[in-house]
Amino acid sequence: MSFRFHPAAEAEHLETIRFYESCRPGLGADYLAEFDALMRQIVDRPLRFRLDRRPNIRKAGMRRFPFELIFRSSEGQPLFLLAVSHKRRQPGWWLRRV
Repeated sequence: MSFRFHPAAEAEHLETIRFYESCRPGLGADYLAEFDALMRQIVDRPLRFRLDRRPNIRKAGMRRFPFELIFRSSEGQPLFLLAVSHKRRQPGWWLRRV
């Protein structure tokens, strides 16, 4: 898989794993498995996901967990994960990371 995390997105991702694992042992691993599977799909075919902001910011929603992965995809560049955003959080809060 070829992608990079924004430092804050990586912190959000790790905190989400810790949170779910503290709720129930194994739930953090379930979140991580879904995250990894979705990231493989994103890296393989980034243009299949919904364009959120022009020219190249897209979103992909997780199925089991209430999170969206917000990423930037540019030709010839590694995919860049901007945010791991809870679906109920205010839209666009992550824009300062662009």
